[in-house]
Amino acid sequence: MFHLDADLKVYLHREAVDFRKSINGLATLVEQSMGRDPFARAVYAFRNRCDGIKLLLYDRTGFWLLMNQLHSYCTSFACR
Repeated sequence: MFHLDADLKVYLHREAVDFRKSINGLATLVEQSMGRDPFARAVYAFRNRCDGIKLLLYDRTGFWLLMNQLHSYCTSFACR
């Protein structure tokens, strides 16, 4: 089972991200755009233009990349 500890820090990348980026591209954004260490004990959250969320985290064995589409929250015509 996957769970996040209560003391885990979460950082949000404010600008929308091209979701064709995978682990390497997002880790590069964490370093260059956010000025953070992608190997730190933290979760980095990214969004696309409207209805997508990706979470990137490192757990000492490798990176986790979690993605979810929030279709019910997307009401803008530009998101479809």
